[in-house]
Amino acid sequence: MRALLIASPSEYQRPSRPKLIAPEETAQNPARAMRGIYARPLASYNSHCWQGGWGSAILTALVYPIIVSFGPITVYSFGVMLALAFLSAGNVLGRELARKGMDPELASSMVLWAAVGGLGGSRLLSIFDDWDAFVAQPVSFIFTGAGFVFYGGLLGGFITVSLFIRAHGLSWLRVSDSIAPGLAIGQAIGRVGCLLAGDGDWGTPTTLPWAMRYPNAIIGWESWLKANALPLDTRVHPAPIYETLGYGAVFLILWSMRRSRQPDGMILWWYLLLSATVRFLVEFVRVNPRIAFGLSQAQFVSLALIALATVLIWRSSESESVSEPARVGSTGPPAA
Repeated sequence: MRALLIASPSEYQRPSRPKLIAPEETAQNPARAMRGIYARPLASYNSHCWQGGWGSAILTALVYPIIVSFGPITVYSFGVMLALAFLSAGNVLGRELARKGMDPELASSMVLWAAVGGLGGSRLLSIFDDWDAFVAQPVSFIFTGAGFVFYGGLLGGFITVSLFIRAHGLSWLRVSDSIAPGLAIGQAIGRVGCLLAGDGDWGTPTTLPWAMRYPNAIIGWESWLKANALPLDTRVHPAPIYETLGYGAVFLILWSMRRSRQPDGMILWWYLLLSATVRFLVEFVRVNPRIAFGLSQAQFVSLALIALATVLIWRSSESESVSEPARVGSTGPPAA
């Protein structure tokens, strides 16, 4: 239930480039932005929604942050997708644990620990990333539904799940290989929530046929347009859709790798390599600040992960033959 009430724990945009800035008022106060958005009927946006063709109009109509409200209780579309992401990841993890001879019931506990560590790590990194805003309003900054950072969540979840694995005396590499496909499908589903919420991680302006608008965005679409002196009919890259397609492809690749023997850790290393590549490429069309060489902070982290994963894949391939007989609790039998 906690997940359903989360507005959008995706990283908001604070671009530094003069032509692509995000208003701090709407980024830091998504709830206030929503009150302004929902005070007007959706029909007020119709004059612009259909510019760009049917594809653009359909995508624009998908931006719907609030599903339903019952008095003080509000169910957010991002929260629903977050819950579905965790459930899907847990289901995939449970199946993999069972295939490898481990207890599938551990999956739900791992997902819970991953959620706690992921949300905590995301918030902690966002504090360091925007220290001035945190110092100005620490309580509201911590409990706002926006401003979470993905790589902080990845690190936080990594730490808590690692502690869980150690506490149960399991092999970290074997379990992590089981986690990797579920993590990829969870990311793919989670980014759908980002699209529905319009949480500020849209892309740069474009005239491509599938470009879209975010008139109902939780962060404040019109405020962003005004801050950048852009016309109301501006359409942008639907960056969350790109990530959903990318992470979905990563999941399919990792899932297919189960059909052959793999050294312990190999699927995890490939997850790091592929998912970091997806994020690196999508960042080129996202409105994130460039810190050096035209690259964003996320891209530098992605490059570090790509380099690390490449070395680990090479070492795993050299040190262990993939034809080695399966061990109980290890890579398990090939998937049917």
